[in-house]
Amino acid sequence: MENLIGLLVAAPLLGAALLLCGGRRLDGKGHYIGTALAAASFVIGAVLFADMLGRGEHDRALHSKVFSWIPVGGFRADVAFQLDQLSMTFVLLITGVGTLIHIYSIGYMEHDERRRRFFGYLNLFLAAMLLLVLADNYLLLYVGWEGVGLASYLLIGFWQHKPSAATAAKKAFIVNRVGDVGLSIAIMLMFTTFGTFTFAPVLTDVDNASEGKLTAIGLMLLLAACGKSAQVPLQSWLGDAMEGPTPVSALIHAATMVTAGVYLITRSGAIFESAPDAQTAVVTVGAVTLLFGAIVGCAKDDIKKALAGSTMSQIGYMILAAGLGPIGYVFAIMHLVTHGFFKAGLFLGAGSVMHGMNDEVDMRKYGGLRKYMPVTFVTFGLGYLAIIGFPGLSGFWSKDKIIEAAFAKGGTEGWILGGAALLGAAITAYYMTRVMLLTFFGEKRWVPDEAGNEPHPHESPSSMTIPMIVLAVGSVFAGGLFSLNDSFLKWLEPVTGHSHGDSPLSAATVTAGTMVVLVIGVALAWAQYGRRPVPRTAPRGSLLTRAARRDLLQDDFNHVALVKPGQYLTRGLVYVDHKLVDGVVNGTAAGVGGLSGRLRKLQNGYARTYAVSMFGGAAVLIAATLLMRAV
Repeated sequence: MENLIGLLVAAPLLGAALLLCGGRRLDGKGHYIGTALAAASFVIGAVLFADMLGRGEHDRALHSKVFSWIPVGGFRADVAFQLDQLSMTFVLLITGVGTLIHIYSIGYMEHDERRRRFFGYLNLFLAAMLLLVLADNYLLLYVGWEGVGLASYLLIGFWQHKPSAATAAKKAFIVNRVGDVGLSIAIMLMFTTFGTFTFAPVLTDVDNASEGKLTAIGLMLLLAACGKSAQVPLQSWLGDAMEGPTPVSALIHAATMVTAGVYLITRSGAIFESAPDAQTAVVTVGAVTLLFGAIVGCAKDDIKKALAGSTMSQIGYMILAAGLGPIGYVFAIMHLVTHGFFKAGLFLGAGSVMHGMNDEVDMRKYGGLRKYMPVTFVTFGLGYLAIIGFPGLSGFWSKDKIIEAAFAKGGTEGWILGGAALLGAAITAYYMTRVMLLTFFGEKRWVPDEAGNEPHPHESPSSMTIPMIVLAVGSVFAGGLFSLNDSFLKWLEPVTGHSHGDSPLSAATVTAGTMVVLVIGVALAWAQYGRRPVPRTAPRGSLLTRAARRDLLQDDFNHVALVKPGQYLTRGLVYVDHKLVDGVVNGTAAGVGGLSGRLRKLQNGYARTYAVSMFGGAAVLIAATLLMRAV
């Protein structure tokens, strides 16, 4: 079975190679090749999963070394894979949801002239993410990490003829480079501290390292996670990334890029558990981001950007849970998987709405679409109920567990984190109800576009609706299945460990609290958008609303704190380069040139001149000699 692990990565990587290098001869069937190889990877994953279930819970990890990558003296790096319960969970999510998004893309990208290339990029995305979660060492993980960054750049900017898409791709790439520096520094610190960067020796030898070094490593890993998972302060790229095709948004938000940070922190749990300051930084980032993203989602009229704020917030829940250590690891991953179902379904549903509305994204120009798009309405609605934590659906089981785990942290910190998680649940119910009401309820508000074409909303083709239906089923049942007999907890506990913590509140009390805030959030949204006419243009709103529309001024802050100082620094360096460095170089050249010009006049070819020079030199030497004797 170990030999099959490499095929998980090889299948989509082969698809990327064929589709990107095969030329136009594959234009008519490239989408089928890409989808088939993504599905092949899922089938291989399912076979490995079945084999893993047949083993004892402490005998499920598989290891496969492919070749020695960099054997240089004491430095050794292997291309080797590790498949355990944690990485298997990601494999099934990445390949399963990824395959559904490939199928959806067949219909969504049907009329795009570069569809073959698009599917090649999708395959590359899957291959890079699979490499990231299957690597048995941090250096190979870094290769997958960078591959994910490259694929996201190519896909976000796929429609590069649009300046906004090209800018968004560059922004995502640059912001993620900041986080990537953190990961590269962490790997260097690991090697100098442990003499290796392979998971097993690093994570089992943390007791022999100083807390200071572990804190530094943990903070650098957190910086990397903030970049990939769009957490404060590196969250500014995620909303702009919606400029890419909708299937890209679904893949980034549900199964690949933004989940990488959660995986990194959970996999590195032993480091954070031995570095309390770094662990506190993780829960702080998660708590701040879950509120930050939720507030931003409340003010967006662009349906995809509202969902992007939602993703930022939900990943914040996962980061918060991962920062709680053994109390929250399992629930962070559980929510990651359930979120993969309902967030992919929500994004694909948004794409279906756009498909029927001439690519219009402004929800204020929707209204009443449930009559025209019944399948999209039902599947999107089930995703909505799941994400707000409606009883019995997936989000109810996973997000409530994170809220319980936050309170179980104990003490004042537990009350603060639990309160933040509850407040985030209330805001989630509000902004997602707002999305539902603006899109599917009320009177129609659509208007002709600039060319005079009025939208004619209609249901999407089956290639798009079938994946939406499958994801809706997962949105309904996945959380309940995971919670049945604590099956998901028992599945991951051998890898992540688990602790019940010391919660001052019972599970029933926390559930009752989440239901209360859910009802409050839904009621507020209904009062504002369900009972009143919705204007086609957004009112000016409060100061907070205006700030939220501008992503709580995150770009303004970055411009003032980073861009402007960077510009001044660059101008200063250019001035120094031109005036000082170039001045010294050019001045030296000019001096040498001037001196040589004057010396050249002495070489005039006249013998009398040379004789006078010799006589003068001899006179100087005689005078100097006599002077020295006299002294």
